[in-house]
Amino acid sequence: MNLSDLLGSSAAQHGPSIAVELGDTSLTYAALDELAGRTAALLAARGVVPGDRIGLMLPNLLEFPALFYGALRAGAVVVPMNPLLKAREIAHYLRDSGPVLLFAHESLVEEVDAGRSAADSQVAVVPIGAGSLTGLLAGHTEPVTTSVGAGEDTAVILYTSGTTGLPKGAELTHTNLGRNSEIAARSLFGLAPADNILGCLPLFHTFGLVVTMNTAVTVGARLTLLPRFEPAHALRIIQERRVTLLAGVPTMYAALLGTHAQEPDAYDVSTLRMCVSGGASLPVEVLHGFEKAFDCLLLEGFGMSETSPVASFNHPDRPRKAGTVGTPIEGVELRLADVVDGVGELCVRGHNVMKGYWGRPEATAETVKDGWLHTGDLARVDEEGYYSIVDRKKDLVIRGGYNVYPREIEEVLYEHPAVAEAAVIGLPDDALGEEVAAAVALRPGAEATPEELREFVRAQVAAYKYPRVVWIVDTLPKGATGKILKREIAATRP
Repeated sequence: MNLSDLLGSSAAQHGPSIAVELGDTSLTYAALDELAGRTAALLAARGVVPGDRIGLMLPNLLEFPALFYGALRAGAVVVPMNPLLKAREIAHYLRDSGPVLLFAHESLVEEVDAGRSAADSQVAVVPIGAGSLTGLLAGHTEPVTTSVGAGEDTAVILYTSGTTGLPKGAELTHTNLGRNSEIAARSLFGLAPADNILGCLPLFHTFGLVVTMNTAVTVGARLTLLPRFEPAHALRIIQERRVTLLAGVPTMYAALLGTHAQEPDAYDVSTLRMCVSGGASLPVEVLHGFEKAFDCLLLEGFGMSETSPVASFNHPDRPRKAGTVGTPIEGVELRLADVVDGVGELCVRGHNVMKGYWGRPEATAETVKDGWLHTGDLARVDEEGYYSIVDRKKDLVIRGGYNVYPREIEEVLYEHPAVAEAAVIGLPDDALGEEVAAAVALRPGAEATPEELREFVRAQVAAYKYPRVVWIVDTLPKGATGKILKREIAATRP
C-alpha cells in the first residue's frame, strides 16, 4: 500500500464529508483527493520521478495534506521541515536530503533562499500562500489516481531533534507509517467517520503527521487544524467544532488544565471522549487533574520519529496505569537492555522501526542492532508488562556517583500547588561531577520561593536527589510541539 491510498479509499467512501478544516475554510475528502491527484500531476510535469525528495515547509494549513499525499502518490519522498528553521538549519536539511522541489510558505521564502545559497542547493522553491495552491494546479485538470511506490519504499524522511548533534533523517516506509496509522486509528483510538480530531500538533512533526492527520484520513474522520496552540483558543475550538479526540504533549495538557481552573464553566468540552499524550513524560498530577476537570480519558503512550512513531500505549480496553506508557502496540516488541537496578535502555522491534537514517549507515548500525532499535530512553517494566520511562540516558544526572532521574524529581515538584511547569537538569560541579538543579514556572497568581520549592522536594526524596539549585522562570523553553527543551535551560540560567 502507498500511504496516499488511505486518502483515495476514504474519498471513495466519504467523498462529501469534511476531511480537514481551518477557520472558515474546509476541504471535503473528494476535494482533498482531487487536489492531491493534481499535485501528483504537477510534479510529473516538472520532471519529478519516484524517489525524488520533496520538501514541505508549511505551518498547519489546508495545503499541507494536499501536497503531502500528492507527493506520495507521485512516488516522491516527503521531507517535512519546521517553518521556524533559520537559514543555517535549512541549509543542513537541503544538503542532507537533497530535495528537487521545496514547497514553502510565502512568508519563509527569504529565509529559504538564504539557506539554499548557503547549501549551494539547486532546489526549486514554490511559494505557498492563501489560495495559491489552487492557482498553481489550475493547468493540471487531470488528477493522478494511481499511486507509485509502496511497501518498503521510503515515504517520508523525518528529521530528529538533533539534541546530540546535527539532525538525522529517519527513513520511514509506506508500511511503517501505514500500519502505525491503522493500528492507532482503529485499535487504540477507536476512530470513526463521525470523529473530529483537533490538529494542534504541527503536521511536520511525526506526532501530528501520523497520530492526527494520517489517523483521521484512515477512517474518514474530520481534522480541525490549529496553526498555533493557545489554551483558551483551543478550548473554544473544542466547544465550537465539537471535537472528540485531542492529541497533545504534556505541556499542552498542563496549559489547558490551568486555563480551565481559572474559568471552570467557560467552555463546554463535553464532546471530548479521549485525549492522548506523547512526546514527553506526562506528570501523574497533570493526568489526574486533567481527567477530573475534563471528565475525559487521557491515555499516555511512547513513540519517536524512528518508530513511526507509536510503539506502546495505555490501551483503552485494558487497565490503565498512570505514570506508565502502557504495553506494546500490535506487532511490536519491547525489551530492556543493560539493566541495572531494574532500569535499562528501552529497545523496540517491529513493523514500526525505521528503515534507517538517510545516508548514514554508521549511525543506523549504532541505533538498530539485530532488528532492535535502541531508543536512548531509560525505562522500567513491571510484572504485568507495563513500561515506565525513567528518563533519557543523556538526561540522567550523576551526583557524587549516585544516579538521579530528573523525572522523579519533576513529579514531586508538580505536586506543589504553585508549580505549573518544572524541568530538572544537571549542572557541572567540581566536587560532585554534577549538581541537581530545577527551573520552575509558577501558575498564574501563585507564589513560591526557590527555597520553599527546594525544601518541599527535600522532605520527600533521598538527600542526594533534591535540587540544591532552584530558580523561577516565566516560562520554560519549548520546541515546536510544546516539548520542554532541557538543552536550552542551563544556557538561560540566571
